[in-house]
Amino acid sequence: MDDGKPTGPQAKWWSRPSAAGPAAEDRTPAAEDREPVAEDRGPAVEDREPAARSQIPAPVPAQPSDGSGRPDEHGREVPGPRPSGQPLHEPDEYSTPPYGGPGPWAPAPPVQRPTPAHGTVVPPGAGGPPPQYAAPNAAGPQAPAPAAAPPPQPAPADAFAPPQGATPAGGFTPPPARSADAFAAPQPAPNDAFAPPPPHPHPGPAAPAQQQHTQWLQYDPWGAPGQPLTRPGPPEGMEPGGRKKRRGGAFMGVLLLTLVASGIGGGVGAYIERNGGLTTVELPQATRDSGDRAPESVAGIAASALPSVVTLHVSGTAESGTGTGFVLDGQGHILTNNHVVAPAGSSGDITVTFSSGETASAELVGKDSGYDLAVVRVRGVSGLKPLPLGNSDNVQVGDPVVAIGAPFDLSNTVTSGIISAKQRPITAGGEKGDGSDISYVDALQTDAPINPGNSGGPLVDTQAHVIGINSAIRAADSGRGPEAGGQSGSIGLGFAIPINQGKRVAEELISTGKATHPVIGVTLDMKYTGDGAKVGTKGADGTPAVAKDGPADKAGIKSGDVITQVEGQRVHSGEELIVKIRAHRPGDDLDLKLTRGGKERTVTLKLGSASGS
Repeated sequence: MDDGKPTGPQAKWWSRPSAAGPAAEDRTPAAEDREPVAEDRGPAVEDREPAARSQIPAPVPAQPSDGSGRPDEHGREVPGPRPSGQPLHEPDEYSTPPYGGPGPWAPAPPVQRPTPAHGTVVPPGAGGPPPQYAAPNAAGPQAPAPAAAPPPQPAPADAFAPPQGATPAGGFTPPPARSADAFAAPQPAPNDAFAPPPPHPHPGPAAPAQQQHTQWLQYDPWGAPGQPLTRPGPPEGMEPGGRKKRRGGAFMGVLLLTLVASGIGGGVGAYIERNGGLTTVELPQATRDSGDRAPESVAGIAASALPSVVTLHVSGTAESGTGTGFVLDGQGHILTNNHVVAPAGSSGDITVTFSSGETASAELVGKDSGYDLAVVRVRGVSGLKPLPLGNSDNVQVGDPVVAIGAPFDLSNTVTSGIISAKQRPITAGGEKGDGSDISYVDALQTDAPINPGNSGGPLVDTQAHVIGINSAIRAADSGRGPEAGGQSGSIGLGFAIPINQGKRVAEELISTGKATHPVIGVTLDMKYTGDGAKVGTKGADGTPAVAKDGPADKAGIKSGDVITQVEGQRVHSGEELIVKIRAHRPGDDLDLKLTRGGKERTVTLKLGSASGS
């Protein structure tokens, strides 16, 4: 293959002085005669696959035949022993490594490990006999048994050998000459890919299996000669027992460390769980405000009205009860319901508890069962705050209201709602059976929750003005109107006495101890089932049903007439007629519509007055 390189003789590398004898002349160039390669060029030449090796034919330099060679398996003549004076290697016409640069026909050769020095024992599998080591501190490896060799011939002076005793360039000192017996069987360098294969295998015995696993040591060509390149080691998988013990000790140490770390971690976790963490947890929170609220809000209304609301505890010889009231003036007068103070009788005790928690004894000023109102008074108490009174005639359905009281003795309870209806005719009481304790109320209806204990408490508007006195609830269990008759709690049907009526009755009770009722002077037939209120035939004591010279008699009302309207409002029963009448003051003019003999009539009368009880 013509690659453009000169084909003539190339400059030869220097060779060490050869020992006398033909065995020394036939040596294959040793690794220390070559320049070491510094870079890593891949696996060693001896590890290449045969396929790669066969693709690049090994050039065989032409040598003159002296008749002593013999043909190899390819028909090429293998040179015999070199004559004395020739160099240890032939000129490299292709300048292949390590004597020249890489040729253009093949990639750069891989890193080649240095070939052992001549005379050094080569390990099995690399072309040499099994290693034999000398005793400790021996000068070098023992040479193998000498093989038969031709008689030694004097070697001529090597033209390329350095002078005797001189040091070659690079500081390399060639090892001393070995005995000719050490080179009886010359072998090609194991990493020389271009050297021809040995003519015959080594006649020595096969290496044991365990020696195939020997490991090469780092070869130092500048080190002391005579040291073996390999050290026998244990076969693969047969580590010494000491290593197993070290591994077992390391495993136990790691296991112990894991157990200790787990214990510490568990202890820290338990501490954090029990103590709420290593640091104090602070959650975000809004700052505290001044507490001021809009006056028309529920909170603003409650803040304004609560100081004027009180809780009453009443006890008598037979029974006791709890209710609510509110302050009317600075003299200590308190308005409440008649059925709240009724258990005290004439000799019971009444105790008033203010919103601040202070208590005081109270005395009964007056009461009226027909209106279900009463007034008590506390003495020796200063700083009382009267609750302003509103006008119930201004109330409209849907207006927001707030109820304050002590349901089930829970004082200062505030609930809110609206006005559900107006002028609801409500009758309460009637436990005595003679009708003397029945109250007739033209009430305001609200859905603000009212429960037993709220009785007598104020129902206020958005300006914290009293528009009604909470008096009754409609209970789901009994269907009865008054609070005393239904104790199941609020179902959203509460009733309050309009404050306009309460104001007039309270003024009369404070002034005279009694309240007056407006009357028309007739006795009604309460058993009438038709639509309207029918005037009876006789009075309760056998007197005429229409009182002589009474308001009805003067207006021309007769026995048997059915009253159907009062001031334009429809009347469906006798109770409703009473409620409508008592919603006015004595002396007021009242327009009535009635039916007599199938004909309707309209009359006008002036209300009379009767003393209440």
